[in-house]
Amino acid sequence: MPDTLQIETTDQPQPKTGRSWIAWMGAATVAIALAIVMWPGAERRPLSRTRESHLPFGSAEQAYAPTLQIENLALSRAENFLNQEVTTLAGSLTNAGNLPLTNVELTVEFSDQLGQIVLRESRAVFAPQTSPFAPGERRDFEVSFEHIPSSWNIQQPLVRVSGILFTSNKE
Repeated sequence: MPDTLQIETTDQPQPKTGRSWIAWMGAATVAIALAIVMWPGAERRPLSRTRESHLPFGSAEQAYAPTLQIENLALSRAENFLNQEVTTLAGSLTNAGNLPLTNVELTVEFSDQLGQIVLRESRAVFAPQTSPFAPGERRDFEVSFEHIPSSWNIQQPLVRVSGILFTSNKE
């Protein structure tokens, strides 16, 4: 008798899966969508403060910029809820000119020990829908930075006006 392996099959019907494959495909689609949205490297910023959109800074804005006084700058560091260190720059801005403004963009430059810029970011300092920044008015502002290079010299950064949005006559 030869040594061969024989497998007996039964004629039992296979269980019907019905439409369970549709449920699995739906679950897989949701999982992929969540993975894309929650990807750790994905950048999330409030729409009102996107760094890519800059305020105008043509000749009229450049001429008006010296009338905006940046004062009382102070740096602080704290830890956020994700245990990441956040550096906050607070200060006040005074409109010493004669025109109302809708918003002002400031550029903040952090330097290293050699005076080379290690981080430059521009931010609009007022939230949309706020009242116009009137002549003679002073407003406090606060800008937070999550990722400052370790080569930063831990000195106060350079802060300058880099964009101005004048209030239109229609408002």
